[in-house]
Amino acid sequence: MSTLSITKLCPTLLAVAALVAPAFGQTTRYYELPARSGPHDVAPAPDGTVWYTAQRSGHLGRLDPRTGKVDEIPLGRGSAPHGVIVGPDGAAWVTDGGQNAVVRVDPATGAVKVFPLPEGTPYTNMNTAAFDGNGVLWWTGQSGYYGSVNPKSGEVRVMDAPKGRGPYGITATPDGDIYYVSLAGSHLAKINTRTGVATIIEPPTPRQGARRVWSDSRGRLWISEWLSGQVSMYDPVTRQWKAWKPAEGAQIYSVYVDESDKVWLSEWSTNAILRFDPATEKFERFPSDRTHAQVRQMLGRPGEVWGAESGTDRLVVIATKPLSAGK
Repeated sequence: MSTLSITKLCPTLLAVAALVAPAFGQTTRYYELPARSGPHDVAPAPDGTVWYTAQRSGHLGRLDPRTGKVDEIPLGRGSAPHGVIVGPDGAAWVTDGGQNAVVRVDPATGAVKVFPLPEGTPYTNMNTAAFDGNGVLWWTGQSGYYGSVNPKSGEVRVMDAPKGRGPYGITATPDGDIYYVSLAGSHLAKINTRTGVATIIEPPTPRQGARRVWSDSRGRLWISEWLSGQVSMYDPVTRQWKAWKPAEGAQIYSVYVDESDKVWLSEWSTNAILRFDPATEKFERFPSDRTHAQVRQMLGRPGEVWGAESGTDRLVVIATKPLSAGK
């Protein structure tokens, strides 16, 4: 890793932050995927493999980091998968904008099960998903929708989002509550998982372009703001907001909070992944070794943070502890 200089920060921030060089011992590795995959989202699985959505080719991919082997599973005619997560059942769950459906892929057999949205549902531009505390999957659609899939009953619901267009990133808290953010609407919303009603929570920064959201271990919501270049935090207990900005001109796309409550962000203006420490209020920068990496989403497991480089057809992993042999 190359060393980094301190970057001048915006004086109007709600909190001061600094950029520092990555700590010793952290390892960054890249894995090549088939050309023109267009990996969008990534989800490490319990067995050590890593799922990713090949948005351009309509496949769900599976990488074995130990060998570098990649398998791709076709999801169906017209598929254009966006998000992927690993569900409580261990399966890969995909939000497929091309099929206007949620798709489940069995990790043992590769069997594909499609949960189409109800007949007559307009194009929702499905984005991402999260499971609530009762094992129900909730999804977002940028065209102005959100909804749910109950894996046990098979029931699929679609709701109109308040303020219309924009529902994008979504997350579950440790208590099983569901929140999403609206990119076009520039707000945070909480879904009542019993009634399905979404209640808007307005951030203090207007037109910030809230893109992704992730909960930490305390249930605080961390939000990547595409237009403002900030990472913000909302505490549902105190109902207080706080925000930080790594540098002027920043473009914060994704956010993920690891097992140590460190906050990871993809930052497009400097072609890098950032790690933010809420305790020190400092950012560390991990630049890609190729231009136009365009990391759109991150996820992880203990000791590993994964991202999908949509611009280079690669997956990237930053190991915060030594990688095991073969990885």
